[in-house]
Amino acid sequence: MVISTLLDIAVLTLLVIVALAMVRARDLFATVMLSGIYGLLSASFFILMDAADVAFTEAAVGAGIFPLLMLTVLTSVGRYEAERRRVRYLPLFVMVVLAGALFAAVLQMPPFGAVDAPSHGHVAQRYIQDSPAEIGIPNMVTSVLASYRGFDTLGEVVVIFTAAVGVVVILLGGRPKTPQQSTQALMAEHKVLRVVGKMLIPLILLFGLYVQFHGEYGPGGGFQAGVIFAVGIILYAMLFGLSNAQRVVPLGVLRWLVALGVLIYGSVGLANLVVGGEYLNYSMLASDPVTGQHIGIILIELGVGITVASAMVLIFFAFTRATRSRDELEE
Repeated sequence: MVISTLLDIAVLTLLVIVALAMVRARDLFATVMLSGIYGLLSASFFILMDAADVAFTEAAVGAGIFPLLMLTVLTSVGRYEAERRRVRYLPLFVMVVLAGALFAAVLQMPPFGAVDAPSHGHVAQRYIQDSPAEIGIPNMVTSVLASYRGFDTLGEVVVIFTAAVGVVVILLGGRPKTPQQSTQALMAEHKVLRVVGKMLIPLILLFGLYVQFHGEYGPGGGFQAGVIFAVGIILYAMLFGLSNAQRVVPLGVLRWLVALGVLIYGSVGLANLVVGGEYLNYSMLASDPVTGQHIGIILIELGVGITVASAMVLIFFAFTRATRSRDELEE
């Protein structure tokens, strides 16, 4: 118990130190690297709190794909922060008021782990007692996210789809030009990275497939698998050039895949209505309700993985192509 408390304090202390360093850093490249460290520390803290699925997501997003996307953004905005301007007191005042309101709200919450907390007295007991019989999968987190909270997860997928569409419309605008070979020419000298990348990328993609179809039995699922799969494609683009990556995964195919994942998710709900069930209640998809739940969860997780992976890669391609177009205009 004492060791666990000391570990919690140590990780939280490191989180505060890294956060303050990010705020004070003027070098944006250092800020991006610190954000990756912050993501790893956050994932470690979630592991200490026995939240393996949340830790998996934080490691994949916060320490994985987020730094890669931010490094791409730095090619457009530059490495160093602009000179400091005068302090604007109105935004500072609003931020302080909001922070105070948030702290006041936290103080009104039940103590962490309290037995009489509303969530433990109603919702958690319902999931723990009825999930094994109704859903029948070992990973209760997946049963909650994919079945009990299916509407919420559908909304999250639609948000990711909307973000990808917005980035493409803003950065690409119309039919993009043929990608240039500058990244490929730049990375041609780094033979060690290219050889190591050829060894790691297949393993990354294979691990993404494992996470995709293992979410019923352990930490994982469509969100984590989609991000991991996207990291493999993005790493390939960074090592072997954008043009080669788009020959493997064309931009037009990605646009269709982003919508396909949402369509799969929504179609599973419609299939339940057709057979006389409720929307996103998968029990009617088979003669056995538990088997129907398994089928529905596998299908909607597949839709989530397709949308997340294609959206992340599409956003990376959009940022990269927009940067190239800007550089061509400047030349």
